[in-house]
Amino acid sequence: MRSPPASHRVVVVVYPDVQSLDVTGPVEVFAAAARFGAQPAYVTEIVAREPGTIRTSSGLSLVPDGTIDGCGGPIDTLVVAGGDGTRAALADRPLLDWVRDAAGRSRRVASVCSGALVLAAVGLLDGRRATTHWSVCDVMARLHPGVEVDPDRIYVRDGHVWTSAGVTAGMDLALALVEEDHGGALALNVARRLVLFTRRGGGQSQFSSQLAVRRPERRPLRDVLAHVAENLDDDLSVPALARRAVMSPRTFARTFRSEVGTTPAAYVQATRVEAARRLLETTAMGTAEIARACGFGTVETMHRAFRRTVHTTPGRYRRHFAVAPLARPA
Repeated sequence: MRSPPASHRVVVVVYPDVQSLDVTGPVEVFAAAARFGAQPAYVTEIVAREPGTIRTSSGLSLVPDGTIDGCGGPIDTLVVAGGDGTRAALADRPLLDWVRDAAGRSRRVASVCSGALVLAAVGLLDGRRATTHWSVCDVMARLHPGVEVDPDRIYVRDGHVWTSAGVTAGMDLALALVEEDHGGALALNVARRLVLFTRRGGGQSQFSSQLAVRRPERRPLRDVLAHVAENLDDDLSVPALARRAVMSPRTFARTFRSEVGTTPAAYVQATRVEAARRLLETTAMGTAEIARACGFGTVETMHRAFRRTVHTTPGRYRRHFAVAPLARPA
């Protein structure tokens, strides 16, 4: 891996209809780190293919520091933003060619939101794990079968390439880059200043399965979803949930799948797994205690659920993602 240059030169690539928070969010994180005295300091540049103002998808105007043609030399961190304009950016051959060339002279490469599609289009994600905004994960998997798409991570690091989920997840990614460069103390100070989590638990499905499913139209089903989230150690079988919704089990199962987009059993399991992930990441609770608290009953049942959905064991998951030092909940 290339050694870092004297300063952390961060270049953010933008284009018309970019998502403004994909740009300003990470830039604010790097700027806050610089204000706290990060050495080497972060120096950010925003570049576009053409000179002049860039209008973002929200209508906010950005004035880039320069053009891609004028952005030469070594780069510490290359960041490609995402947004509604990604489709047009993917058809912009000079922009894609420049991103490929700039990545070759960058210590690390990152994307925010659908900017991952740009990295994939120029081959930077081939054979790697990556994520992107939940709404285009299926698109990336279909267009780029050589990419291992992880649809539920806030951000993914694979070697020197980092990708993040949508919009605000770009700030999580930038905070992780600060932590890698300067350690946890500086990252914590930046997070406190910007009122961020130092490390968000769970994935981009709102730490539960709420974002991954459709919102039910019927009030009884909405109440059932709330009950599941708040009572994971209860009896959450179809008959029990059907009684709560005042439906027959058959009608409940059919209506739930029609309105929520998945089966009751799959929804309950996903919610329990994500709750267990949060506890593994942020507490020192034992796996048996977590299994009981999240409604799995036994460690073996939780292991099987993790194998099916997270593709690892609870122990390995904790070793990779736990926030240190772990503390027992009050």
